[in-house]
Amino acid sequence: MPKITIRGIDFDNVTMDEAVLLAKQALKENQRTAVFTPNAEIAQLAAESTEIRDLLSRADLLLPDGAGIVLASEILKTPLKEKVAGVDFGERILALAAQDGYSVFFLGGKPGIAELAAQKKILTYPTLSVAGAKDGYFKKEGIENDAILREINESGAQILFVCLGAPAQERWIDENKDRLPSVKLLLGLGGSLDVYAGAVRRAPEFFIRARLEWLYRLLKEPRRIGRMMKLPKYILGTYRE
Repeated sequence: MPKITIRGIDFDNVTMDEAVLLAKQALKENQRTAVFTPNAEIAQLAAESTEIRDLLSRADLLLPDGAGIVLASEILKTPLKEKVAGVDFGERILALAAQDGYSVFFLGGKPGIAELAAQKKILTYPTLSVAGAKDGYFKKEGIENDAILREINESGAQILFVCLGAPAQERWIDENKDRLPSVKLLLGLGGSLDVYAGAVRRAPEFFIRARLEWLYRLLKEPRRIGRMMKLPKYILGTYRE
């Protein structure tokens, strides 16, 4: 697929439908595919860190999750087709899995969140096969990590939702994907499990259409102000570029 470079990061210039089609093809062809969905906050981290930038570059599919990324592409006069929100992409993948008979594994969130997300999504998609669900509170190396990998492999899941927060989830996928032979689609999807579980509410449609989803989240969680400052920094840096 065509790519557009935005401040050193090569995003796949795809619509949501095109991204889902690529994922479907990867599953059909048994081609292991790592999908990262950085927003402007993570893109700013990548602008400040060669290590993060190189990590994102190793994704097989890099989707622009956030109005800030799309705005930056427009500022640079190389506009992306559209924002491809990770939480919505994950929802589409769940529908695909239920329809085509792929099993999924939920990894991440606080204790109980992954299990609750699984319960709710099975209600939404009765034919969905959830092979397993584990929280993200484990050591990402050594014995604990080995046990998680073993559990995922034994589950037979073909799709793995990795929701450990960025850039931890991208690092984990990058370091462990070759140790998960049965998994063909690895998705780094941040707080998606919290949304699926009902622990966090998405912004109303008005905020999403107006590219103000970040503002809604800030109003709901004022403690995020430090992290949110990455967004104006990213946009200002784009203007400077």
